Amino acid sequence: MIIVMKSGSPEAEINRIDEELTSWGLTPEKIVGQHKVVIGLVGETASLDPLQIQELSPWIEQVLRVEQPYKRASRQYRHGEASEVVVNTPDGAVVFGEHQPLVVAAGPCSVENEEMIVETARRVKAAGATFLRGGAYKPRTSPYAFQGHGESALDLLARAREVSGLGIITEVMDAVDLDKIAEVADVIQVGARNMQNFSLLKKVGAQPKPVLLKRGMAATIEDWLMAAEYILASGNPNVILCERGIRTFDRQYTRNTLDLSVVPVLRKLTHLPIMIDPSHGVGWSEFVPSMAMAAIAAGTDSLMIEVHPNPAKALSDGPQSLTPDRFDNLMQELAVIGKAVGRWQQPAVALA
Repeated sequence: MIIVMKSGSPEAEINRIDEELTSWGLTPEKIVGQHKVVIGLVGETASLDPLQIQELSPWIEQVLRVEQPYKRASRQYRHGEASEVVVNTPDGAVVFGEHQPLVVAAGPCSVENEEMIVETARRVKAAGATFLRGGAYKPRTSPYAFQGHGESALDLLARAREVSGLGIITEVMDAVDLDKIAEVADVIQVGARNMQNFSLLKKVGAQPKPVLLKRGMAATIEDWLMAAEYILASGNPNVILCERGIRTFDRQYTRNTLDLSVVPVLRKLTHLPIMIDPSHGVGWSEFVPSMAMAAIAAGTDSLMIEVHPNPAKALSDGPQSLTPDRFDNLMQELAVIGKAVGRWQQPAVALA
C-alpha cells in the first residue's frame, strides 16, 4: 500500500503521519520523488481501509494498494517514478537510471593475473567504460573448470581500480566472502546461478553496496523481481537488474537466448535500473556488437561487455570476449546509437 502526499506537503505533517502509522504496527518508508513524496507501507495492510488512512490528513492525495507480489520492486511503489542507483567510483559518482547516460561495464570473465587485468582496465577506460567487470570467484558448471583465483584476485582488482579509476563489479558466490568482496567492489554482483539463493540475497541486502542481480537461466520475470524483492526487503534499495540470456530449446547457434523484450517489460513493471549483458546472452563475440546496439535502442540503462586481451587463451568464456581493439570500435558504434536516443554522455575516445 502506498500513500501519495500532495505537492508541498509540510515535512512536519509527513512525520506526524509516519508516527501514527508506526503506532498501528506498520513500517512507513518515505520515498521522495521529483514532485511528490510517497509513503510506502510495509506490514499487514490487507485489512486496512484506504479511506481510514485518507482521513489521517488533508495533505494525503490518495491511498493505493500495490497489486503485484513484489511490493518494493514495483514501479507503482514509487508512484510511477524510476529510481536511480548512485555508485561512487574513484573517478566520481556514476548514476544508473532511466533518465541518465548509458553506463558501460567491461572486462574479462575472470581475473587471471595483474598484467592482464590492469592492461584491460586501462584499455576499456580509454574507450569510455566506467566500470571494470572481472570475476575473482567463478561459478562454473564443471567442478574441473577454472573457478577463479579467489581472494588473491580481489587484490588484483583493487590494483586495477587504483590504476584506472574505474568502479569494480565482481561476483559473490558465498556469504562467507561478502565482507572482503565489499572492501574492493563498488557493485556486488549476484550471478544467474545464485539468483534464488535467498539466504545470500538477504545478506547482500543487509549491506550498503549496490547490488547487480543477474536473471537466472530459467527464471521468469516475476521470479527475478521477487528475488530483487528479497534484497530490497532486507534494507538495500540500490538494485540493478541484469538480463544475461535465458535457456531455450535452441543452443546450437547461441549460448543462450538474449531476452531484449525485458527492457520495455521491466520499464512497465519496476522502477529499478536495467543492464543488458550481450556477451553471456549470445556466447559468441561476433554477435555481441549487434545485440549491444539493439539493447541501447530498446532503452537499456547500462551494458556489460566481456573484453579480454587474448580471448583465444582466456581461462573462461574466451569465445564471447571482444579484444580491446574490437571494444574500441564497438564503443564508437554504440556512441552513434546512444546519441540518437539521448543516452550518451560523451563520445568514446579512440586510442592512437
